[in-house]
Parts: sequence; structure tokens; C-alpha cells
Amino acid sequence: MKADAMFHVKHPDVVDVLVIGAGHAGAECAWAAARRGARVRLLTQNLDTIAKMSCNPAIGGIGKGHLVREIDALNGIMPRAADASALQYRVLNRRKGPAVRATRAQCDRRLYQMHVRHLLDAHPNIGLHQATARQLVFDGDQVVGVVDELGMLHQARAVVLTTGTFLGGLIHIGESKFPAGRFGDAAVDSLTDELYHREFRLGRLKTGTPPRLDRRSIRWDELESQPGDPDAWPFSMQVSSLPRDQLACAVTRTNERTHEIIRENLHRSPMYSGEIRSTGPRYCPSIEDKVVRFPEKSGHQIFLEPEGRDHEEIYPNGVSTSLPLDVQWAFIRSIEGLEQARIIRPGYAIEYDYVDPTELQPSLETKKIRGLFHAGQINGTTGYEEAAAQGLLAGINAAARALDLESWVPDRSEAYLGVMVDDLVTRGVMEPYRMFTSRAEFRLHLREDNAEMRLGEHAIRLDLYDEERIRWHERRRERIERAMHEVRTAFVGTGAGWRERLAALGLPVPPQGMPLASYYHRPDVRSDKVLQLIDGAASLEPRERASLLAMIHYEGYLDKQQQDIERFRKLEGHRIPEHFDFASVQGLSIECRQRLSECRPRTLGQAARIPGVTPAAISSLMLHLHGERA
Repeated sequence: MKADAMFHVKHPDVVDVLVIGAGHAGAECAWAAARRGARVRLLTQNLDTIAKMSCNPAIGGIGKGHLVREIDALNGIMPRAADASALQYRVLNRRKGPAVRATRAQCDRRLYQMHVRHLLDAHPNIGLHQATARQLVFDGDQVVGVVDELGMLHQARAVVLTTGTFLGGLIHIGESKFPAGRFGDAAVDSLTDELYHREFRLGRLKTGTPPRLDRRSIRWDELESQPGDPDAWPFSMQVSSLPRDQLACAVTRTNERTHEIIRENLHRSPMYSGEIRSTGPRYCPSIEDKVVRFPEKSGHQIFLEPEGRDHEEIYPNGVSTSLPLDVQWAFIRSIEGLEQARIIRPGYAIEYDYVDPTELQPSLETKKIRGLFHAGQINGTTGYEEAAAQGLLAGINAAARALDLESWVPDRSEAYLGVMVDDLVTRGVMEPYRMFTSRAEFRLHLREDNAEMRLGEHAIRLDLYDEERIRWHERRRERIERAMHEVRTAFVGTGAGWRERLAALGLPVPPQGMPLASYYHRPDVRSDKVLQLIDGAASLEPRERASLLAMIHYEGYLDKQQQDIERFRKLEGHRIPEHFDFASVQGLSIECRQRLSECRPRTLGQAARIPGVTPAAISSLMLHLHGERA
């Protein structure tokens, strides 16, 4: 639709950034853009469902918790809302090294929504507007606004699409299917047509959710209780304590009878009847998919998770399904502790449209349309945390586009956010993308405990911190660096003074003097006691001591990884001109030329990560670029 096309009325206020959709990506996007000084309008179908937890009422997890810490380091809202609504915290991968340990919080889904809404309402640069976006408005290859379903034109200098599962959304429950963005909310179809006409590559993906159960109908006394961890840390660095009364979850399992019911009704599942052809998340399969793919398993674990303190809804994590409702009743009631369970919301699968993320620049601005950004599930990702992190980055860069500010994209060595964005824009997706620690080459460096140390300086430069947080960040950095310098220079001796000091702490005397970092790794040495040998550790806050222990734990390995990071950044420093003609490079195969021309990598490093581009092709490209600059 052109800028001079017909519409009924113009909104009286032109904004800098217009955000379409108010899920986790949209809320974070609006907040980040507003923090940078942009005037923002957040357009959503229903103001009462802002940041609604459509599926699992939890924040964090392996890889995902790292993203939430990074959102906090960039002063986002997801960590604050999670901490304000937390029912229970758990530390995952506790037995593994600190790099892959992750925090997960079970949340009160209503309180979470209310807290996000409160933050958005309170920001003077953010305006909320209830409407459904119908058409994008363009001036040449520049987006200039959106027309809603009432014919109102909303003009903006940048537009961010955060449409979640609403774009062409289609719900499946057994033989029934109907258009919806999620159960109870209308789908959006016209924007897909707009993107198609602009020659964006579109596809279909699928996700799903389990039925919800009535708490009062569950036999809790028969089930294993899973309490929260009292030694976890809140997500926000501004929050220091956990809820006093963490709610327990419970654990049960499917059984052979459950699997028999599911197998007998597979022909009624839209996944197996042929109704659903799109790809679902590999790492979060439906219960019918688990039964088919893992026939040797006699049971699958189910976590019964409360959705709030003031209502009776329970989320049975592990039984996502699109089977008919009568089959859902039957297999749920075959599970221990759920023999009398009542379903109060059906489980379902939902198909939706997404845009191939290789259509994006790393800033999440589309390559074809200036000022148009995408964030969240429209980019082929799954999960609240992935969506929020993308929303934050899109908001930072949409504000930069609108206000002529500095744009910013973290690289793979700086943040899981950088890993995710690079994966998306370089490799695209074949299935819904989910973050894992295994995706990061530099994960020893990308830990939960040091997210603010990695990203705080960026946040300050981008005006995301207020003066108080800047001072707090600088004091924290100074304390940790001082203590780590002491670790690297300290030497544990064997003289009388050292013997007395070590004996007082219950620590062994080494056979000969050794660096403190080496002494720490002895199997007979307690790590928490070692910190008492460091004078600077006394001034550290508990979280800072945990970060210091992580650095000592990986001492040596981090030095080696830093060398890898420097080599990585050297390759990233080889820039490729924006309109470079890859066909002009001798020695490139036709496949390599096609892949490079489609992706349009910005650096040699990004080019090297494109599937199908060989090391020999990178060498040819490097030689060609050096020849041009000579």
C-alpha cells in the first residue's frame, strides 16, 4: 500500500517507532526504543493481553536463562517482571560447570502481565493503542506507517513487526481447525499478503501447548514434590532476595496405558493425519510425537506447574498435544495422580507464518524495506526469552533508524543474543529456533554471572542506563577486577604464617608454594574457603563472589578462549562492501556465489558461517577483497 492510498483518518500524532504486537518481543521492543528517546506507539489487538504467557508460565532455562540475564544487563523489562511474579526458582545443570548452569523461574502469569503493563504505562515515551494492523504503508522502499482495521493511518519513521503466532495463525484440536492467533484471539492474515507482495520468503511453522488442569482435581499426595532452590539468584541485578514462600511443583510420568491410548488415536491427530505439514520445535515435541519417536520408553516425565497463587490452573509441562479433546481427557486420566483430573483448557497445536530470517540484516531491519524490523516468532524462533531478546535489539536499532543514532549488534563472542541473531540471519531456520548453550562457541565466557560485565558498557553507550545504575555498574566492575587481579597474583605459601592461616580455614597446606588459582583446583580444597584467602573478596556482594569463583574455576581456559575470540574478531573485522558483487570473485562455485548473494554477509566471519560456503571459498573471497584494497 502506498503512502497516498485511501484511508479514513490519520492518527494525529506521528511517532518515531511503531511496534505491531505486544507480546514479549513487542513489549521489550517498545521499552528499549523508548529508553533511547524514541516516541513509541505499541499497537495490539487487546490491551488486556500484553505480555501474555500463552504457553508455559515460566521464564529462563538452559540457554534461555542466559538470554534473560543479558536482557537485564541491557536494562530490559522481562527480568523485572519475572522477579516480581516469581513463584519458584530453580538452578538447572547444577552439577555442571558455571558456564552452563541456568536459572528458571516459575511465574504467576497474571502478575507477570500486570507488571509489564505497569512498566509500559509508566514510561512517558510509550503510548498504547488497541487496534489490529491491516496494511503496511510504503514510500518507495521505505516503510512509513500502518493502517489498522478501522482505516486509521499510524505514521512512523520505523515499524517493528512482532506478530508472534498471529500471522496466519491456524489452531488444530483433533479434527477441528480454525483461524486464531492463540486460543480466544483472532489471527492476522492481511500482513502476510503485504509481505508476500514485497517478495519476502515466507514459510509455515508449528508450536503447541498442553491442556490446563484444575489444581483441586489432582491427587498431590501421590506425587513427588519439586521445591524451589533457596540459593538461586533473581534475574534482575536490582533484586537481591527470593520469595519467602516458594511454591512447589510436582512430578509424575506417562505410562504404557497412556501411550496405548495415544497410539490408538494417532489417526485423529492432525500431525499424523496430514492436516499439519509445517515443522514443529524438535526440542519440545508433542506427547504423541514422543510416543512415536521413542517407542522404547515406558514413560515420559511431566512437571505439574502452578500458574498463579490466586487461581487453580495447573500447567502439565511435557504433554503438549493436538489430539481431540476426548482423547486428551482419556490419556490425562491414565497418569498417576491425574486419575480424577479436570481439563479446564484444551491443548492444541497452532500453525503460523514466518519470514525467512536471512531476509534480515543483523540489526533485524529487513534488507528489502528500509525502516521495517522483525522480532520474535516472525523470525522463526520459539520461546518467550528468544522473542524478548530480539525485541530488545530491534527496539534499540529501530530507535537508531528513526532518530539517526548509533545502531548496535553484539557479536557471537559477546552475548547469546549475538549468537542467536547471527544464527538466524546467516543460516536461517528449518524448524523453530530455540537457544541452547551448545550453540555458543565461547560459552565459557558467556556465563549468566557475568552478563552485565559483558554488556554493561554497551548499555551505557546506548543510553539504556540511568545515572544510578551507571555508578552501581562501575563500582561492581571495579570490585570484581580488583579481586581477580589479586587471584592472578596471589601465591599460597608453606611457611608458618601460611600454615596457621590455612589451618584456621580447614584448608590443606600444599607440598610447595603454588599460585592461588592452581591451589583452588586441588580436589581437597573447598572453593568457598579459598575466597577467604583473598582480601578483596571481603568487599564483594554474594553474586560477585559467585562470578569470581566462576572466573577462578575457568582460569587458563578463559585465557585460551580469549585467544580464540581475538582470532574470531579478526575475521569479523574483514568487512565486505554492502553492494559487493560475489559473482566477480574467481574460484567461487556457483553454489557459493548463490548462497553469498542471498545472505549478503557483512564480514568474512559471517560468510564463513553460511551453510555451503567452504573454507576455500573464504580464502578466495579474502584474496579478492585484499586485492581490491591494495
